[in-house]
Amino acid sequence: MQASSTEADSKREQAQTLGAMILSAARRGADVAMRFGASGESVSLSYAELGVLAREIARGLIALGVKGGERVAILSSTRAEWTLCDCGALCAGAVVVPIYHTNSPQECAYVLRHSEAHLVFCEDAAQAQKVREIRDELPRLRHVVMIEGEAQDAITLDELRRRGSQTPQDAVAERVQAVLPDDLATLVYTSGTTGPPKGCLLTHSNLLSTARMYEERLQLDSSHVLYQFLPLAHALARVAQIVILDVGAQMCFWGGDPTKIVAELSDVEPTHFPAVPRIYEKIHGAIVGRVDDGPALQRTLFRRALTQARAVRRIQAEGATLGPLRRARHRFGDALALSKVRSIFGRRLRVALVGAAPVARELLEFFDACGITILEGYGLTESTAAATLNAPGEVRLGTVGRPLPGTEVKIAPDGEILLRGSNIFKGYYKDAEATQETFHDGWLCSGDLGAIADDGYVVVTGRKKDLIITSSGKNVTPVNIENALRDTRWISEAVVYGDERPYLVAMVTLDRDEQSKLAERLNLASDTAAMAHDEGVRAVVQEAVDEVNSKLARIEQIKRFAILDHDLTQAGGELTPTLKVKRSIVYDRYAELFDGLYRAETPP
Repeated sequence: MQASSTEADSKREQAQTLGAMILSAARRGADVAMRFGASGESVSLSYAELGVLAREIARGLIALGVKGGERVAILSSTRAEWTLCDCGALCAGAVVVPIYHTNSPQECAYVLRHSEAHLVFCEDAAQAQKVREIRDELPRLRHVVMIEGEAQDAITLDELRRRGSQTPQDAVAERVQAVLPDDLATLVYTSGTTGPPKGCLLTHSNLLSTARMYEERLQLDSSHVLYQFLPLAHALARVAQIVILDVGAQMCFWGGDPTKIVAELSDVEPTHFPAVPRIYEKIHGAIVGRVDDGPALQRTLFRRALTQARAVRRIQAEGATLGPLRRARHRFGDALALSKVRSIFGRRLRVALVGAAPVARELLEFFDACGITILEGYGLTESTAAATLNAPGEVRLGTVGRPLPGTEVKIAPDGEILLRGSNIFKGYYKDAEATQETFHDGWLCSGDLGAIADDGYVVVTGRKKDLIITSSGKNVTPVNIENALRDTRWISEAVVYGDERPYLVAMVTLDRDEQSKLAERLNLASDTAAMAHDEGVRAVVQEAVDEVNSKLARIEQIKRFAILDHDLTQAGGELTPTLKVKRSIVYDRYAELFDGLYRAETPP
């Protein structure tokens, strides 16, 4: 049952577009909508204040000549102003085009040009400089608005709001009323691992339907507190934002420093924490490293507590009763060791969520044993970041849960996952051919392979395009092997290779957070380039690879590996903003390295 009030239910019935939902949310008055840092201090923004600011920005956009349906882009990292600009643009009847703040000037040019954006909000001078460099390529771009600071040929966000005073008060309501549920709300460009990004057409109905699917499955209400650090240019973070506004909960924004996410978590104490797998991998790696580097007694206590907790979870899953001795041992180990892991996420955490990329089952089992429920889900930008999700109390580790309310899932004869529902996008902007290829008999072709159990739980086994077919004709899904390698202490990134080859090899990078500890252990200077070629480092990484290999079928085992002397990066075009490897680019860029692993003198 969805946890919501009669008033909230009534509000949902009335709000069929995002602009209407935002204006309705503003009626909650003094209830806190957002919390964020300013000059090192926490600032709260009420729903009433959010409504005022959204209206002022909307009126400013109207004053600048932005018409209903025109594109307004946002080039910024995740911050409170991102949400305010989003709300203002939607209340002006505009279509919002998010751009990842990590994009290069040419990547920004592609999105701005392809979407035909008329205005872009830039976070700061650095983002505005990107636009200045490409301005000649953007004949439709009329205005640049600065969120903070100033820049040539741009106005500030405060100036935009002041100009809005020239616009009649009722203009915003008129713009919102003119928008229909099936009208385009946002144009989200995929951060795909192959080819140029495609613009996904998502309607108001798509976004609100998806938000309410999550609300029902997670039983969300106004007591929900979300820690928002994921890039709002990504569909999942955007949907999470809409959920917050729709149920009247709180959104707490990160401070902008990736190294402080863990510290901020315990500060904010969210009830819900959505993240990509890499964040949980980093937290897990830090915990394991701290335990391994601690006193022998600490290592023994933690490992015993973890083993005991895993046994308890299995017994509970089978519906059996715990004996008094096992219960007492579990409580002792939990209080002494595992409770410290939970404290990382704060005292109020109800569930953590993970999506956007596959996650290793072992990682989920570790946190589950520590008393932290991580709900794995599945979705695409094309399905408005929704399709399936595990539910509290109904978690099936190793699956992505059951279809969300209103979503249908089936498996094609070749194993591809097909989706249908009100969350499915309308197609790709200016690409009828790609749109046609993506749909089959009214079903969205996900490009992912999977299976559905008799009770409806869905398992994703890999990407069709990522399958490695060895020279012996064996099909291997590299992502599961890569997840297992990344879940070890010393490896930050892993790329498996072996198409039309007799066995698999891998390229790995050292985890920067653990590198100095490894260097200290081996009496080396903590220099990434030097350590990549050190035999002692290689021996330690080999132990990690051997550990992973011991859990894999022979055909899936890594026979050789190379340690890269630098990280894979977004800036280098090797990772997407959600930290997924752009496989084709990495394969091409490091072709010589991969080939060299097959030219070694001694066969594996």
